[in-house]
Amino acid sequence: MYARCGKRTFDLLLTIPALIIFSPLLCILALLVRFKLGTPVIFRQQRPGLHGKPFTIYKFRTMTDARDAEGKLLPDAQRLPPFGQWLRSTSLDELPELWNVLRGEMSLVGPRPLLMHYLERYTPEQARRHEVRPGITGWAQVSGRNGCSWRKKLALDVAYVQRYSFWLDLCILVLTMLIIVTREGVTQPGHATAEEFKPKEA
Repeated sequence: MYARCGKRTFDLLLTIPALIIFSPLLCILALLVRFKLGTPVIFRQQRPGLHGKPFTIYKFRTMTDARDAEGKLLPDAQRLPPFGQWLRSTSLDELPELWNVLRGEMSLVGPRPLLMHYLERYTPEQARRHEVRPGITGWAQVSGRNGCSWRKKLALDVAYVQRYSFWLDLCILVLTMLIIVTREGVTQPGHATAEEFKPKEA
């Protein structure tokens, strides 16, 4: 029952009020991003959704477009200013994804939508993470966030697919709030953002 319609209903019951309540905050953050990081304010990128079908994810931008003398983008660490780091550590950059949830492209809870070119790198077991809608937060995010290995994160994603329920989703949402407060596991050691997934690392 929860898989057929309950999860989507749960998403809408929380997402619609959240968009209304957070609309002033979204406007303020948009202005701050425009002033501190430039345009476009919203970062858009194709990500794999349910069954690997591509969709456009929406997030607040956190990095600048700083380039070297040859016009190439600088490494992430050099393009991620303190304000961008703060947005990531508080997960405020993820708030526009509520629009993806409203559109039915994402869920509040589920495996995080990764990059399109990762699809060909998954084992058949790891590819099961796409049997449900991707989420703003997930089991892997409350079990180490970016601080744990790809092997562990992907295993937790598959475990979620196998046993998700209303109570599990509720617990993950509560734990997510606690992790946002503590700001644990924002990055992997030695990396400004998440390290790229490579098959040999999984």
